[in-house]
This record gives sequence, C-alpha cells and structure tokens, in this order.
Amino acid sequence: MILVADSGSTKCDWVFTDGESQRLSFYTMGFNPFFHPTELIESEIRKNTELCAVAPMVEHVFFYGAGASHPARNIIVENALRAVFTKAAITVDHDLTGAVYATCGDNPGISCILGTGSNSCYFDGKEIHEEVPALGYVLGDEAGGTFYGKDLLRMFLYHELPEKIHNGLIERFNLTKESIFEAVYNKPNPNVYLASFMRFLSDNRDEKWVRDFIYNGFSKFINIHIWKYENHKEVPVHFVGSVAYHFSDLLREACKIHRLDVGVITSEPVVNLVEYHLRKLHAAV
Repeated sequence: MILVADSGSTKCDWVFTDGESQRLSFYTMGFNPFFHPTELIESEIRKNTELCAVAPMVEHVFFYGAGASHPARNIIVENALRAVFTKAAITVDHDLTGAVYATCGDNPGISCILGTGSNSCYFDGKEIHEEVPALGYVLGDEAGGTFYGKDLLRMFLYHELPEKIHNGLIERFNLTKESIFEAVYNKPNPNVYLASFMRFLSDNRDEKWVRDFIYNGFSKFINIHIWKYENHKEVPVHFVGSVAYHFSDLLREACKIHRLDVGVITSEPVVNLVEYHLRKLHAAV
C-alpha cells in the first residue's frame, strides 16, 4: 500500500493505492516548508478524515513538494508525515524531482513546473541537472501564478491595464491599494494570494491583452530557463502545473516559435507519479 503526494504551494494531491483494484484520491492545502511548520502540516493533514482513515494501511509515503529541496526543510515535512502515517517509510523530495518522474520517467528530457511558482531542470536519464536556480516569488517564478499575479496587480495600481480588465478586477475582487497591501505584506501566504488571480485571467482568456500577457510570460520563462540547457532542441520539454495546463495553447505556441519539442503537459503529475512508483516497486520484486 503506497501513498503518493504532489504538493505545490496552493494544493496537494494525494493518491492511495494497493497497485491493483484500490485507488483513492484526496486533496489538502499545499505545503511548503519555507512557510509552513511541522505542526501546521500535521494539523491540516488530520483535517482530511478520509486520508487519515487509510493511514494505518500505508506502507510507504512518497511526498514531492515545493520548497522540499534541502534536508533541513524536508525534515519539517517528514516529521509531520511520520506523526500521521506511523507505520510507513517516508520519502520527501523536491517537486522538481516529482515533475521529472511524472514526465520523463527514465528518459532524458527537460521538465518544467508552471504552477503557483516555476522551475526547470534537465534529466539525463539518471541524474537531474539544474542550470537556473528557482528564486521564489519575490525574485523569480517567471510564468508562474505568482509572477503573473504580481505583474497584474502592479499594473492595476499604476493604472496601466485596459479599462475592461481594470474594472473587472474591481468588480470581482473589490480591489483597492489597501486590500492588496494587506494581503501581500501582512497576511500569510502572499504567494498563494498572488497566484489566485490566474483564475480571473483564465476567465478572460479571450481578451487579446490577456493572451499577449500570458504568452509574453511564457516567452520570458523559455528565454531565462529552457534556453540555458545546451541540448534544449534535442530532447522533449515537459510541463507540469495548472498554469501550463490551462494555458497550454499559448504555451505550445510559444514553444513552437522557440523551436522546442513539447512533450507532456499535465496539471496532475501525481497520476503519473503513482504509475512510476508502481513500476519501480514491481521491478524490485
């Protein structure tokens, strides 16, 4: 019995399976050890009573999460998981590793995350290579939800948006300078707040300004991240995350212009991660 989790900063997808007939899916808030202590992670997991009901049967937890890229941070998540899944072996790794397993499998390729945040790496079939560091929502996250949200709000406050978009934000969110500052500077999880405006952009995706806005962000991500890999035109480029998935038409267009071979685009890498781990477990038997 295994439990596989894929966690961004906004949402965590869980799948419990025996590898045969039984497969159950669960959802919790996303966990990022940069922002969430062990106690909060454990508490939020326990709020999902259906997930906790299968905890005694779990033999191994494979958790891939945003911010889980260093042992000192991984232990924050690991301790929370051990408190809930007391009989299980626990593996905590970076969401970028999860993206590789979910898209490349055992084959070379470039795997990218475009969700709340963004990241990229090259997988040579055995090892992961990162040419560009993930700088987070303050300094980086190009083409991630936080990147678009930050630019959108900045242009809103500077009165640089088209009238329809500007008024639409006021009507939908009752935006003011004070409400934005409160959410960004005083409330917890400002990255999730910034990324929450992606739904508004998706709902207005037929507007030329929105399509240009999203496309330009994808082009910036490609220029900063993917072009840093010398063989970026020789291997498929894969994408996971909600932004990549919901704006896949614009993403494919940007990749075509940059002469990239697009591979997998998925918003739920946990499905492929389950299959990956089941294959590995069966091979080890």
